Amino acid sequence: MVMPLFFIASDLKSAQHYQQILLERGVDINLCEVEQLNARFFRQHPELALCADEQGLWLCANGMKMQPDWKAEVPRLKRASLKSEMIARACQLGEAPQLIDATAGLGHDSLLMAHLGAHVTLLERHPILFTLLEDAHNQAKQDPFLSKIVERIQLIFSDSSDYLQACIQHHQQVNVIYLDPMFPQRDQHQNTIKKQAQVKKQMQLLHLLLPEHGEMDLGDSLLPLAQQVAQRVIVKRPRHAVFLNQQTPDHQWLGDACRFDAYFQLSM
Repeated sequence: MVMPLFFIASDLKSAQHYQQILLERGVDINLCEVEQLNARFFRQHPELALCADEQGLWLCANGMKMQPDWKAEVPRLKRASLKSEMIARACQLGEAPQLIDATAGLGHDSLLMAHLGAHVTLLERHPILFTLLEDAHNQAKQDPFLSKIVERIQLIFSDSSDYLQACIQHHQQVNVIYLDPMFPQRDQHQNTIKKQAQVKKQMQLLHLLLPEHGEMDLGDSLLPLAQQVAQRVIVKRPRHAVFLNQQTPDHQWLGDACRFDAYFQLSM
């Protein structure tokens, strides 16, 4: 994998820093010094790329740029409570569980779950997305409100299947495993794997980095592994999506747009 990384002269050290980190994670970086990183530049360079500036590392394409913006989640976190959040009931966050988020995405759900009490192990296998998450985690450590929350989030650069298989091999168990696959299949009465008409900017770029028809795991293979590791597996789905791995859940929490499917391991 070769990825261009744009930067202006004053951010050379930052660009070199990210180049070294990504090289260690198997990504060849082509450093590209430019005069300005502004909206016009990004419109003129629509290819998938990275850029580095005083705010850290960004993913950019199609005239947009994004990074996991954990600071922007603060208002939502301040409104959230164990009673108001369906995810809190599904994952029993009031019991401060040891929780594995095996489908990291931008880390927003992990941030919410850690805020509400969980001790989260966040898994991500894609080197660029992991580096973006690591950057967000490091920046959150400097924020007075987020710093205590991210102490309960551990980032691990690993394929989720490999990590869960290692847990099984070493007889390691956790309270909860959380799964939120990026490309959930729709109800079979609708068209399958249909993208939303309007996808947020961050998710648009994430879909370019992790294409649906590439090597992206839709999550089916993770459920049987997760069931061997966790007392409960919680799967977040659009309300009308088919069951993950075609397995009927033991319980559901239904919202207007999404639902949480629960698989319990009563014998553990």
